[in-house]
Amino acid sequence: MSAVVRFRVSRRRLIEGASLLPLVLVSPALFDPPAEAAADKKKRAHRFFTAHQAAVVDAATRRIAPGPDDDPLEAGHPGAHEANVVHYIDTMLSMFQHRTPKLFAGGPWSNRHTHGKNHMATFVMPDRAQAQAWRRRIRQLRRTYHHGIAMLDRKAGGNFAKASRSKQDQILASAGAAEFTAVLFQHTIEGMYCVPEYGGNRHRVGWKEIGYPGDSMPRGYTAAEMAAPDLSVIEPTGIVAQLIDLFPTAAQAFASGDWRRA
Repeated sequence: MSAVVRFRVSRRRLIEGASLLPLVLVSPALFDPPAEAAADKKKRAHRFFTAHQAAVVDAATRRIAPGPDDDPLEAGHPGAHEANVVHYIDTMLSMFQHRTPKLFAGGPWSNRHTHGKNHMATFVMPDRAQAQAWRRRIRQLRRTYHHGIAMLDRKAGGNFAKASRSKQDQILASAGAAEFTAVLFQHTIEGMYCVPEYGGNRHRVGWKEIGYPGDSMPRGYTAAEMAAPDLSVIEPTGIVAQLIDLFPTAAQAFASGDWRRA
């Protein structure tokens, strides 16, 4: 029996190191939703995902960031579903279906710590070069999700969302799903802790979990707030726990902050 190194890693430390994970996007032929599906978009809860696709992404992101309904160890800790990560991803993939693309949240501040208008809820129109670059990126991400979801279903024998949690973890950790899992990991983290105007971090559950009060302009932060220590740590679960088991040295570096000095 091989010994498995287990230790406690704060979500904040894990997130700080998450950007070091390889994030590779697949590049099949250009994908756009079939024309006949366009008429049904107003009837759907999501602009890009079908109901089935949304269920698959919800199931996958729940394994990456489990919530209280996904793992007993996460009782009291919100996960991807509570933060509405699926809505964040769907909003990103459909950003150009809005009159003003949901790309650049406005400013100078929201109304989270002041009275008046939430300026961040009014998005800023990108210039031509920015729009062109982001349209290309979003088209590629839409292809990635289209083929990635189909791949998860195939590996699950038909419907990934209906597979057992252990089966879902096994699929997400498999070599064949590694590229799509990396994309899901990045977007799960973004959706958990983003500015709520981008569609995720519902009710600011991600910020509350890590003790971040959010954007505080125009008030700003006091010196005491800036010096406040990190929150207590929790035990990672789901696919993140598997990654830590597989790469304990890297995880320990993330937890200790040593990766900053590497």
